[in-house]
Amino acid sequence: MTTDTRAVPARRESAAGLLVYALTLLVLVASGAAPSPLYPVYQAEWALPPVVLTAVFAVYVAGLLATLLTAGRLSDHIGRRPVILGALVVSTVAMLVFAFAHDGLALVVARILQGLAIGLATGALGAGMIDHQPRRRSGLAAFLNGVVPPAALTVGALGSGFLVAYGPAPEETVFVVLAALMVAAGIAVAFVPERQPRRAGALRSLIPSVAVPRDARAVFTAVVGGMIASWALGGMFLAFIGSVLGETFGLHSAALTGAAIALFTGTGAITGVVIRTRDARRSLVVGVVALVLGPVGLVAAIWTASLPLFAVAAVVGGVGFGAGFQAGLRLVLAEAPVDQRASLLSSVYVASYLAFGVPSVVAGVFVQADGLPIVLSVYGAFVAASALVALVLQLTGRRTRRAERIADALDAAAVS
Repeated sequence: MTTDTRAVPARRESAAGLLVYALTLLVLVASGAAPSPLYPVYQAEWALPPVVLTAVFAVYVAGLLATLLTAGRLSDHIGRRPVILGALVVSTVAMLVFAFAHDGLALVVARILQGLAIGLATGALGAGMIDHQPRRRSGLAAFLNGVVPPAALTVGALGSGFLVAYGPAPEETVFVVLAALMVAAGIAVAFVPERQPRRAGALRSLIPSVAVPRDARAVFTAVVGGMIASWALGGMFLAFIGSVLGETFGLHSAALTGAAIALFTGTGAITGVVIRTRDARRSLVVGVVALVLGPVGLVAAIWTASLPLFAVAAVVGGVGFGAGFQAGLRLVLAEAPVDQRASLLSSVYVASYLAFGVPSVVAGVFVQADGLPIVLSVYGAFVAASALVALVLQLTGRRTRRAERIADALDAAAVS
């Protein structure tokens, strides 16, 4: 196997590429949350049955997983920039389909394209951030990989909710703004130097697979439960929070829906910032404990129609979301071989997005027949049980001490 080292410029101590890739990830993930406050609007205007909204959510996850499984390793072979630019083109088309949608079929098409784009870009952007981080801040990329997704979900849900509530032509404005941001991101990405050398095997890398490098398997197995619980709870919030506010509390506002999602995801983002210099394993334990308490509190709030309890549960769940994902990601990336970063990150996101999408889709199928309180009670029990399993593994299982030492050293370097 040969390596085209001529394609790789000398490494410079510059964070410009890291910043561009982080902001691009922010825009793409924010676009994934943007439709959530609009679902009740679409449902009311177009008389969509719940099964259509379930299908819209399902095809997004299916498209995302399809590209993670097939193209997740592609940027390790052809470079980060071509993959990211291709994803931005597809995502821009998806935003335009959303902007001009007039029925459920258009929503399905837009969400398929959106899932394909985000799945294509996620691993490449995460690996690209690692490629471009300054040497003196060697833990910064791992930190951003963990904190940008929840921050982006916050921005997407909150921004979309307020545009829907107070902006002109909200169903179009949200997506036109996002399309413009993606064009701007594409222009910026085009000027980012390519750090990943081209390698043979690009076509072979498209064979569907989930690859965890041998050196990272032990720690991946130990922490993946916390990531699964984190994203399962995230899926619960993004898919059903609008319905919970409307049916349980009589609140039918897109702005409030966006604010409720932002309370959860924003707490997760803040938690990621707070724990970045803390011991990674202890942070993970705190996260999975919160992932047990958060869904239990949320279900209790639904059955008692207690809005204060709902707010507390959202904050506690957000702590779990941020700590469970961020701490786990720090430990995993500490073991990532340089030439397999995109592959490992894609595997992390496959597990995370399976947890994000599959339980939500299954729950959506049963909501109409069994009712929201019962279905979300089962959903919450699943999240809490997953977190309990992760907690037991952390407290009794074999610790990956080398990963912990490396993660803590990288975190110290990131803030020095």
